[in-house]
Amino acid sequence: MIFQYHSDTDMLYIQLSDGASTESEEVAPGIVLDYDERNQVVGIEIEDASKSIDLSRLEVLALPLVNLVISERVPARV
Repeated sequence: MIFQYHSDTDMLYIQLSDGASTESEEVAPGIVLDYDERNQVVGIEIEDASKSIDLSRLEVLALPLVNLVISERVPARV
């Protein structure tokens, strides 16, 4: 599972699996689910994320994690 925040668009994307999205559905205002070819949810998009979510804190409870990766995407140099 990967959490990606795009500050330029204020969008949080939660990638649940590596599957490719073949269909999307807005299930609530600003909340879009991405589905794969088997109709399984592969991602969740939250628009205007900073207006409804405290992005300064992430708490992980009781997950059977084998590997925790914390990374910061560095902008590409032009």
